Amino acid sequence: MILYDANFMLNLLAEALRMILMLSAPMLIAAVGVGVLVALFQAATQVQEQSLSFAPKILATFAAVFMFSNWIAVNIVKFFMYVLLAMPHVVVK
Repeated sequence: MILYDANFMLNLLAEALRMILMLSAPMLIAAVGVGVLVALFQAATQVQEQSLSFAPKILATFAAVFMFSNWIAVNIVKFFMYVLLAMPHVVVK
């Protein structure tokens, strides 16, 4: 039977959740920022077209992915290396 170090696994889970939040933040911030700007524009002009709010958010999200893809990839590789190098210390004997 394989036993795992509970503290390490909890720290790994916390680090994984922090990485998810950190790596998704640029896309979320871009989409929310553009959504607010489009909502202000729609309220000022009283144009209530649904595609007007959807298309700019998608474009902003893709732009954020393109701009931050290198940073995201570097952080994912760092986390993956951390997990792989820590595997021998996970099993409690």
